[in-house]
Amino acid sequence: MRRYARFVIPAVVIVAVLVFLLVNLSASLVYYNTPAEVQERAGSAERLRLGGRVAPDSVVDGGTTVTFTVEDCDTDVTVIHTGVPPQLFQEGIGVVVEGTWDGTAFESDTMLVKHDEQYRSDDEHYDTERHSCSDA
Repeated sequence: MRRYARFVIPAVVIVAVLVFLLVNLSASLVYYNTPAEVQERAGSAERLRLGGRVAPDSVVDGGTTVTFTVEDCDTDVTVIHTGVPPQLFQEGIGVVVEGTWDGTAFESDTMLVKHDEQYRSDDEHYDTERHSCSDA
């Protein structure tokens, strides 16, 4: 009996700790929806996240709001963002916005901008070929 107790008790403790960690980790993950997933949903007041790329020539600055289109190769969604966008916000960059979907437009109040370590000056043109969704 003692031999089994030396093995069983630590094994039970390890399994319990792993289960606890997995349950708490999965509860804290926050996912974002693609434009295609958002368009499949009915409009509601439920807050969610939308991620994708800001479509070229879609940004309209309206003072306290910025309207733009987020795309994911197949589908695009109009986003109305209230507030000042991050300094790195521009066309062609990846964004994750948080807000509500009313069935026709996504109304956002929080915006995260995806960027890499590459610096591109204002004089450089955005390379649409490099950032396109096509495999050509």
